[in-house]
This record gives sequence, C-alpha cells and structure tokens, in this order.
Amino acid sequence: MPNLAHQLFVRLANFARMRFVGFLFFVSLAVNAFAQDAPRKIELLHANELQYDERQTGKVRRLLGDVQFKHDDALMFCDSAWLYSETNTMDAFSHVHIKQGDTLDLYGDKLNYNGNTKVAVVTGNVVLIDKEIKLTTDRLTYDHASGISNYTTGGKIVQKEDTLTSIFGYYYSGEKMLHFRKNVVLVNPKYTINCDTLKFKTTTEVAYFLGPTVIVSDENTIYCENGWYDTRNDVSQFNQHAKITSKEQTITGDSIYYDRAIGFGKAINNIILRDTVQEVVINGDYGEFFRSDEKTIVTGKALMKQNLSGDTLYLHADTLKTTLDTISEKRTLFAYHKAKFFKSDFQGMCDSLVYSYKDSAISMYYLPILWNDSNQLTADTTFLQMANGKMHEMRMRNNAFIISSEDTAHYNQIKGKNMNGFFENSKLYKVRVIGNGQTIYYAHEDDKPLENVNKAESSDMLIFVDSSKVKSITFITKPDATLYPLKEVAKEELKLKDFSWKNILRPRRIEDVFKWE
Repeated sequence: MPNLAHQLFVRLANFARMRFVGFLFFVSLAVNAFAQDAPRKIELLHANELQYDERQTGKVRRLLGDVQFKHDDALMFCDSAWLYSETNTMDAFSHVHIKQGDTLDLYGDKLNYNGNTKVAVVTGNVVLIDKEIKLTTDRLTYDHASGISNYTTGGKIVQKEDTLTSIFGYYYSGEKMLHFRKNVVLVNPKYTINCDTLKFKTTTEVAYFLGPTVIVSDENTIYCENGWYDTRNDVSQFNQHAKITSKEQTITGDSIYYDRAIGFGKAINNIILRDTVQEVVINGDYGEFFRSDEKTIVTGKALMKQNLSGDTLYLHADTLKTTLDTISEKRTLFAYHKAKFFKSDFQGMCDSLVYSYKDSAISMYYLPILWNDSNQLTADTTFLQMANGKMHEMRMRNNAFIISSEDTAHYNQIKGKNMNGFFENSKLYKVRVIGNGQTIYYAHEDDKPLENVNKAESSDMLIFVDSSKVKSITFITKPDATLYPLKEVAKEELKLKDFSWKNILRPRRIEDVFKWE
C-alpha cells in the first residue's frame, strides 16, 4: 500500500505541474493589454480603406483591408472593423489577431472591445497562444472591472503533454484563482483526470478538487469528492469517500493525506485497506503508512479479515501493523496489544501476535489461548501453522496445557513442558508431549456416567485424540499410569497444577473479538 500511495502522489505532482500558471500567464497578459488606470482612445494605425457613417449613436468609421489598431501596449489586427470613436468601442471582423509583445497571440473571428470599460469579447474559432500553452474556445471574455476572464461555451487548453477541457473556465484576478468547472478532463500520456470542478490558487500554488473526481492511470485509479494538492510542498489530501485502487490493493477512508517529501501518509475514519491477492481486508479509524520501510499501521477498532478457503479469519487488536518482505514480496502482520481472533473452526487470544502471509504462520506471545473444537490450548508461546486455510500443525512452548470438558466438573487434561499438536481438517488428532508429561482423562462409554479416571505421568508421550477425547497414549520414557474409580479420587486431585478453564473468554461470534474481559 505505501508503494501505491507513493505512485499516486508522484503522478499528482506531475498533474499539478501541468502549469496552470501558464493559463494564468496568458490571462495576466490579456489584463495588461486591456487594463490601464485611465481609459485611452483606441488608436487606428492602418487601413486600406476608410469610410464614415453617420448614425444616431454618433460618427462611425468603417475600416477595410489590413486594419490595425493600438490600445495601450496591445496591437489588434483584422480584415474589417467598425470604430465608434464617441463611445471608444469597436467591432473587428475576420482574421482577428491581438498581439501582446512576443508572448501573447489571440485569434478569433470577431472582437467586441470597449476601451472605456476594458471589456473584450472574442468569438468564433478563438485561439490563444503563448510560448507553452494553447487555448481554443468559441468565446473568450475579459472584464477588467470585475477582474474576471472566462469562457463559458467549452474550452481546451494544451500544454506539452497535457490537454485540459472543460465547459467553463475562469480567472479571478482579485482572488488569484483559476477555476475550471463542468466536465473537466485532463489527459496526460500517463493518466486521465475527470472531475466536476478544479481550482488553482496561484499565490499558494494549491490545487483544489470539488465534486466527484476520478484519476485513472495504468497503475491505479483514485476517487474522491473533495481534496487539494499543494504543488509547492508536495502535500496532498483527498476527502469524502476517498479511494485509491490498484491491481492488487485498495485504500479507502473519509480522508487520505500524503507528504511526499518525507514519504508519510495517513488515512482518517472508515479506513479500509484491501489486498486482493492475499484476500485480506483491514479496517480501522486511523492509519499511517511509511514509504521508506513499506510499513502500515492501523488503530482504532482495527480489524483484519482474511478469506481462507471459503471461511474468514477475523483478527482485532489495539494496533495492526504490516511490513513488506522485499524478497518474497509478501507481508507480515503484527497485532498488539489485546489480539483476539475468530474463525469458525478455531479461535484465540494473546497480548501480541505475528501473522506471516508468506507461509500462513501465526505466532502468539504472552498468555496465548487457542480454542479448537472443545479443546483449550495454552502455553507461554504458541506457534500455529496453517495449510489450505485450516489448522495443520502447532508448537506450544513452555507450560503447555490442553484442556477439554467432559462436563462442568470433569476435564480431560494434558500437560507438559512443550507440546507439538497435529490437525486433520482443523481437528486435533495427535499430541506429542516433550518433557514433564502429565495427563488426566476419563474412560467411559458414550451416554454412560463417568466411573473411572486415568492419571498418567511420563517424560515424553504420544497421545492420539478423537473428538477431543484421549483415544490412546504411548509412554515414551518412564511411564507411570493408574486407573482410579472416580469415587475414590478427591475433587482437588482431578485437576493438574496451574489448571485454568477460560471458556468464558472464548469468542463465539465475530463481535466478540472486540471484547477482552
């Protein structure tokens, strides 16, 4: 996921640098061309033919052939024009060309210009070109009184590899804000952006996304409904149903923030991290990701869900952290503290847990408890190996203890220093006890009252289990086994030292993983 975030924000940096400032530049040149403090008369420089026309509105000069005007420091060319001297206005027709120095050229079929109000309207096949940018539209207006220039009939801006189209385009000189609205599309060879509204603050160089926004590239797709990107500092944030989707991963949240300079990102509220390859989903209230070491941390009702052969493993802890093995390209999950998990065929809890996606191995630390069928398995440390989504093998190290209930007063027990457990279809069928082996188990026929209890000790044992009941025991070293009538054994002798039945803590449904005590 950090790779995903890094790629996303690199592309956004390129997008933001499509040089909105270029658009600002040609607009500011237009401002200089038509905006001075005191109105000046429009000056006629040349025409092949001059005609006078007396109208109610005053004297009008009709100009034909190679017509040239000057107003302030802008030159204007056309094939023909009407110059209204008394109102200081003009209409220019055919091959209209406005030139500002060596940087700005504006073309169109018709120009209506008021020298007093400084409002210029160019219509018909409008093309504006400066050194690096080209704008085409049907109508371009600049109003110096309001400080707004705009097109409202659709426009296209091309700059190097970037092409931006929109229905409306505005520049607000007072706010120093560029504003593109409705059907905004930015096309680059590496990505395409579709949004409702795009704004750019020229003083801060911050771009704002408003309304549904989709950014599509070969690597991923980004969606948000509100957001911003600081092009100067390489900092971005997407809000409102923010979602980043790649071929293998997605991240969603109410807001997603990223600082590219330090490679740090965070997501806030309703976080969902989804790995489609590993079929893993992590939810939480707050998440952080670090590009340098490919690390992700999620807290706040953090919950991992993984599909395992049609079943689902649910894991909760105060904090869930994932890291990437760059060699195997597989992730490792660290869950701490108060880790608790639920799956239909086994459940467990411990203070800290490590889960390797590479080999489906679960390591449980500090007072781990594992429940399988009617068995409770405890030790100082427990290692569980999965295979095909099911329990396959287990290693219990130091103070290993297995308990299963016959009834509320009688419990089958296996105890030893270390144990290895073996499973078939997620059911425990064999236990190897290594060191200080002890057992208490009840021998009886089905549906008959308990009558006898077996107590056995041996340094090492091999025990076969069927339906959580001891089927047979092989004593490997120094055996000592006795069958007692149950009525002759004191109640306190029916439990091995350190016996602790914790069935009340066992999660019975998904919601129970959030309950610790």
